[in-house]
Amino acid sequence: MTKKGQIYKIHSDFYYVNANGNSYECKLREVLKKQKQKIVVGDYVEFENGAIEKVLDKKNYIPRPNVANTDQIVVVSSVKEPELDFKQLNRYICFAKYYNIPAKLCFNKSDLSSDDTTIEKVFQIYEPLGYDIVFTSAKENDGIEEFKEILEGKISVLCGNSGVGKSSLINAINPDFKLRTKSVSEKTERGTHTTRHCEIVNITDNTKIVDTPGFSNLKFDFLMPAEVGNLFGEIQQYKGYCKFADCLHETETGCAVLENLDEIDISRYESYLAFVNEAKEYKERIKYTGTKRERETNFKNKHDKIAAKISSKKRESARNTAKQKIHKEIREE
Repeated sequence: MTKKGQIYKIHSDFYYVNANGNSYECKLREVLKKQKQKIVVGDYVEFENGAIEKVLDKKNYIPRPNVANTDQIVVVSSVKEPELDFKQLNRYICFAKYYNIPAKLCFNKSDLSSDDTTIEKVFQIYEPLGYDIVFTSAKENDGIEEFKEILEGKISVLCGNSGVGKSSLINAINPDFKLRTKSVSEKTERGTHTTRHCEIVNITDNTKIVDTPGFSNLKFDFLMPAEVGNLFGEIQQYKGYCKFADCLHETETGCAVLENLDEIDISRYESYLAFVNEAKEYKERIKYTGTKRERETNFKNKHDKIAAKISSKKRESARNTAKQKIHKEIREE
């Protein structure tokens, strides 16, 4: 009997599927392997007798790390050790916005901060932008109930720099998880990745967390410079008021953003400029290399599936042969 479930872990060639609270170890049907479908943690599948028969359509998809069908991204930052990196925080927020996935903000290690300046700055910048904000201390067990509330009833992806305490927060919610943690290096003020693979962890029956190895090498080197402004609500609101339609809000005359810089936090604007420069690198790269890929003559891609492709010349030849056969039969009659 065919069952429907969600892949919660992938290890080697085995796919672990959760269906109605039960876990099943499955493998892919050969036909799916030949179609070279992209199958990731979070995918909903149909399976029977330990074999995955069909991969259902994705609601959303994050390529790095490979996760599908999430409800929200929870950006975890640390107030101290390592110091709060506003540019990296904005990077994660914009990343979530690009993939049209709601984001919520968690600031961990609040017990290490003796100065409220950082906390005040966080509320000043991100509360007007509409983000839910929670401060926690996994070590002191502060804010853990509030953290649970923002996760309730959803499948959440945790993202953030190494060492900010993502695994510690999950352990604080449920100590039975016992996820590996490591302290931050005093020399580099950076943490070490302790999660090695993506896995959906059940908090309750309807609340799940995707524990990931991190959002590695995240850069906005895959979109055009003019698109970056769409990722910043406070910059996008001035779009259409600039003198030039292609204004990048850098040094242009008659730029509405530059005229209203006092309304935009400086760390957000500096992040915007940094991301624009990354996008310019992409634009420059495709300017000389082009985006055209080598044509695959033997296969075509349709609906995330790869199937045999027949060249137009062969198709025409096949049509002519069919027509000749029809005319021959008519003459014989």
